[in-house]
Amino acid sequence: MASDNFQAHDYYLMDELLSDEHKLIRDTARAWVKKEVTPIVEDACQAGKFPKQWIKGLAEIGAFGPYIPTEYGGAGLDQISYGIIMQELERGDSGLRSTASVQSSLVMYPIFSFGSEEQKHKYLPKLASGEMMGCFGLTEPDHGSNPAGMITNFKDKGDHYLLNGAKMWISNSPFADIAVVWAKDESGEVRGIIVERGYEGFTTPETHGKWSLRASATGELVFDNVKVPKENLLPNVKGLKGPLSCLNSARYGIAWGTIGAAMDCYDSALRYSKERQQFGRPIGGFQLTQKKLAEMITEITKAQLLTWRLGVLKNENRATPAQISMAKRNNVNMALQIAREARQIHGGMGITGEYPIMRHMMNLESVITYEGTHDIHLLITGMDVTGLNAFT
Repeated sequence: MASDNFQAHDYYLMDELLSDEHKLIRDTARAWVKKEVTPIVEDACQAGKFPKQWIKGLAEIGAFGPYIPTEYGGAGLDQISYGIIMQELERGDSGLRSTASVQSSLVMYPIFSFGSEEQKHKYLPKLASGEMMGCFGLTEPDHGSNPAGMITNFKDKGDHYLLNGAKMWISNSPFADIAVVWAKDESGEVRGIIVERGYEGFTTPETHGKWSLRASATGELVFDNVKVPKENLLPNVKGLKGPLSCLNSARYGIAWGTIGAAMDCYDSALRYSKERQQFGRPIGGFQLTQKKLAEMITEITKAQLLTWRLGVLKNENRATPAQISMAKRNNVNMALQIAREARQIHGGMGITGEYPIMRHMMNLESVITYEGTHDIHLLITGMDVTGLNAFT
């Protein structure tokens, strides 16, 4: 099994901006990743399997809905705590962070924000404890960046709704107990509806053959005349505001999470550069290697400052969707570039499972696309600074 020699890097003394509680939360998550994730994650990726035993541990470290109030089973933590947990999980693996991010931001968040009291008490405590797992249905086979074009729909049949359609690229779907599904009602309004496993006509085929996020379960959601109880409709939101607000929460978590992947690649490259000898000296002593390492830690530091400030704004309910988009886009791209440079420093060893580099790189190729593509986030920033819509 792989050893985990990771050492965190804090070039601008960011720890001084964190509370003692933040640091305790981070250290707890980091210790769990070192003990339970790193030793088996390479084998899990090679096998293309999500280790189900991680679910219990994720719940124990508070990774499911950490900002959900305690009365609903959450930990009642702030947004910086959520970000820190996502950072530590993605340091372990992006697929692991995806599992927790979906549960927190795409399942628990909409139930808490838009659900009835009955829905909150029915689902949130079980989701927080990991007794129940969820997934989020928005993306369709023909509608990704344009969710308004969705064709999944439901009709009022008197004592129930009849749901039809399909969603794809759904993290957690193969084992999820519930799905928060976004579909159009008979007037064409987008609504959220909770679909439970076991409803007749509801299936979750698994997606196989992935080269990325291989330690995470991905699948589809297929609805063939599924009868859904009327009490499962989220009552307090209409339109795309619902799913997009969920994505804002998830994108915020990604902005933090990808720093973890970047730090893992940098840390591995730094240690390797001091150990690997060529031409009679460590390769870390060569100018081009030092250029790579210096640029890596610079970009990581910039991303750390960006997300910390964004976390403060989130805590104050002042973070805008455009600010979140900027951080998601910048930090995912930053992490992907660092993974590529780290692979160069590792040379041929960088493609092996002995080091985490290639796994992170492949994972980040998905992260740069999901929850809004790299280019879509660029256009969100462009629209925010110009006031002009380039989407249509």
